[in-house]
Amino acid sequence: MIDLHMHTTASDGLHAPADLVTRCQQAGLRVMSVTDHDTVAVVQEVAGLAEAMGLTAIPGIEMTAIWNGRDVHILGYFIDPSSARLRTFLAGQRQQRLDRARAIAERLARLDMPIDIDAVLQPALDASGRSVGRPWIARALVDAGFVADVREAFDRWLGSDRPAFVPRCGPSPADTIRAIGEAGGVASLAHPGLLGNDELIPGLIEAGLSALEAYHSEHDEATTGHYLALADRSGLAVSGGSDFHGGGAHGATTPGTVRLPLERFEALQARVPRRDPVQ
Repeated sequence: MIDLHMHTTASDGLHAPADLVTRCQQAGLRVMSVTDHDTVAVVQEVAGLAEAMGLTAIPGIEMTAIWNGRDVHILGYFIDPSSARLRTFLAGQRQQRLDRARAIAERLARLDMPIDIDAVLQPALDASGRSVGRPWIARALVDAGFVADVREAFDRWLGSDRPAFVPRCGPSPADTIRAIGEAGGVASLAHPGLLGNDELIPGLIEAGLSALEAYHSEHDEATTGHYLALADRSGLAVSGGSDFHGGGAHGATTPGTVRLPLERFEALQARVPRRDPVQ
């Protein structure tokens, strides 16, 4: 069983790395990938934990690009987490996330919903490389009693076009794909059915896109079939996973709910660029 899309507390997941790997083992997974947003902070930790439990952990990440004001998520697999270029790129991404979070907090304060944004952001400021996201703010709103749950926070205040929404700034999809390639990785367009714009894909292929995430917890059977066919026609590989965050507010409720077939995984792995041997 293979699940290549999951998140930990290093970004917007609810489970620490050790807890997540344990859940993956209990779910019967054999190959997994933690794809935290714009950070590789726990990639090496997860690899060690997985090996100790008899699992294989593929180094992964989910990077946020911006296209026409919309988020485009690019998954990177088989990356070198020690890549200096990648780490510099991600540091810029995380700073933009911090700036956005503070701007959101300012809007919330004007809406008479003040939160202690310094306390919210502290885990991302302690040199751990953690990556802040709107779910952190949503949980702070729940803790402060302004909303009943995270879903209400997004539906009423934090979602697109809601009163506290602040558009994200960031690199283009092409630049993001190049950053993954420079780190020796394979780039896959995350949950293209949610993006809903197939016209973007040819340009991404020109920029170096290698795969489409056809298998995803929010793709129905028809959507999965559509992107499997599109990938095959376009000469792309396929990735897939549960997008497990924990808590059920986003993605699947259990790791391994969505699985990537072995033959598709092997085809994805075959796209890994050859690395020159160390001299």
